[in-house]
Amino acid sequence: MQVYQMYKDMLYNVSLRIIKNQHDAQDTVHDAFIKAFQNMSKLNNDLNLGPWLKRIVINCSLDLLRHKKKLGWLQESYEFQQEDTQTDEFEDISLKVEDVKKAIHALKDKYRIILVLYLIEDYSHKEIAEQLGLKEGTVRNQYVRGKRLLKQQLQNKMIV
Repeated sequence: MQVYQMYKDMLYNVSLRIIKNQHDAQDTVHDAFIKAFQNMSKLNNDLNLGPWLKRIVINCSLDLLRHKKKLGWLQESYEFQQEDTQTDEFEDISLKVEDVKKAIHALKDKYRIILVLYLIEDYSHKEIAEQLGLKEGTVRNQYVRGKRLLKQQLQNKMIV
């Protein structure tokens, strides 16, 4: 019970960023804990408990989306096209965390999930590609496009 109390909020936030539905995120967290407790013997080191639980909840979240067929775009195959490589210039922008969360939440699933896994959960493009059954180039392409859309949304927020 102590493990549950310690990690439930973190896992819920991870799941919610991927699923975008509070009830499904809660269910996913519960499913993740059930799977974790059933497979606790596979955990080699107690120090790895947090990252291990996070990986389980991410997998459960992606499984739920696949089950609901919200990830139909995963079946599409995009060839990686070299995006124009422009250097991100540092701008003095003050945004509220809530504005950034809303902008990420407003992105299409195919961009939001990859951005969340890469930027927030610290997955590599290769790991994301393996998780989603995509080519690594597709993941990179969706990441670049998603990042550009997110930047546009945030810039529009600053203008308004």
